[in-house]
Amino acid sequence: MLEDTAPAIHRVDAKDGVATALRDLNAGETVAGPFGPLTLRDAVPKGHKVAIRDIAAGAEVIKFGWPIGKALSAIAPGQHVHVHNVATLLEGVEDYVYRPLPGDPLPAAGTRSFQGYRRANGRVGTRNEIWILCTVGCVGATSRRLAELANARFAGRVDGIHAFPHPFGCSQLGDDLDHTRELLAALVQHPNAGGVLVVGLGCENNQLKALLEAAPDIAPDRLRSFTTQMVSDEYETGLAMIEELVARAEQDRREAVPLSELVIGLKCGGSDGFSGVTANPLVGRVADAVAAAGGTPVLTEIPEIFGAERILMARARDEAVFDKIRDVVDDFKRYFIAHDQPIYDNPSPGNKAGGITTLDEKSLGAVQKAGRSTVVDVLRYGERVREHGLTLLEAPGNDAVSSTALTAAGATMILFTTGRGTPMGFPAPTVKIASNTGLAERKPNWIDFDAGPMLAGESAEDATERLLDLVVAVASGAETRSERNGEREIALWKQGVTV
Repeated sequence: MLEDTAPAIHRVDAKDGVATALRDLNAGETVAGPFGPLTLRDAVPKGHKVAIRDIAAGAEVIKFGWPIGKALSAIAPGQHVHVHNVATLLEGVEDYVYRPLPGDPLPAAGTRSFQGYRRANGRVGTRNEIWILCTVGCVGATSRRLAELANARFAGRVDGIHAFPHPFGCSQLGDDLDHTRELLAALVQHPNAGGVLVVGLGCENNQLKALLEAAPDIAPDRLRSFTTQMVSDEYETGLAMIEELVARAEQDRREAVPLSELVIGLKCGGSDGFSGVTANPLVGRVADAVAAAGGTPVLTEIPEIFGAERILMARARDEAVFDKIRDVVDDFKRYFIAHDQPIYDNPSPGNKAGGITTLDEKSLGAVQKAGRSTVVDVLRYGERVREHGLTLLEAPGNDAVSSTALTAAGATMILFTTGRGTPMGFPAPTVKIASNTGLAERKPNWIDFDAGPMLAGESAEDATERLLDLVVAVASGAETRSERNGEREIALWKQGVTV
């Protein structure tokens, strides 16, 4: 006899040998399974996996219709499936062959539009803010204090005045210094900034002149800069420059623009066993809708596609894009190997506590944020989007580093899925999407959208419409939780030696 009439487990794909527990399951209880009543041999925490068929020792464990690892021992139906009996299939650098698959039809583009700020260079912002950036960490606190003073003095005249300090810009050499400069230059040119003040020190490696030369795509009346060693009062100088930028930016007005002008970053952090079931595929449907309308979804976190990279490679627009995907994946694997680190040393402790067992599983869930669109381009760290359509961006999995890279690439909004929760926010409006209702109810001051109702029967179509409505509202100026909480950070990818 079934002990609970409500669904207790969820199978993603008909080929799967495991299902996800929708609540805490007790050893000995019987629940409805895809092949009839299933009696639990083990207790299975919510979000974790339970075997629904026999899995032989050494056999592949299937979830999402793909292998997520191999069984370390025989696993019987009703047993808990996790790190104690499953190991990754990932090893080192692999051989890839271009085998394109016919793309699935995308949803109808629709007629949605949003109220954005069209810039002189043709890009469209979702905010009209003044950004204060610094060449070097030595003036990071100065930049933050300038933002505090400016927000008090010029309140209400623009969407906000924000400083984005960082600890780098000096004691860096070669490519490491170049990457810092390129990333900051990309932020200088971001369309969400109606004006940018760049604050330098004067003696740093990341010289102000070189940084500004790397940012040609910003109108002169939108940019101000100075070096603090060359002025008597950096606050007086900075506030005078910010006042000029505010006077220019407050003339800007939102206007109706099509969804084709939207660039959305796709990010997950603090994932759990439901992330690949609810929030990530939901974001994938929104990404498809944006791409179908001519917009640009951007996927990053290269180490968190290891094990699922072939899905993206098969959707490359052509062999040239396939080659770029292969190269960025291989380069990242070699980056791990060069530092004597295993490429599969992921997921995090929080991921595992939430039910994710291997990097293979985490990656297969994560790539669902990219939907089914064709991959049209691959960007290296610090580069900006140059085509409409799904784009892959080089950056690590770290939330702050990858979200900063997404913003620098041109994302004017970030869709951030999470099963565990995080308060962090980034320069672009960051929409937090909970994979489960428990998180949304527990942290309402963090979460903007609850994907949990999909586990209770909400259709994918209805959930997609709900999220698209929120995307349009945020793009048009609605405040996210992280914006309301003042959570606005950047982090740069430090890759080289420190002098």
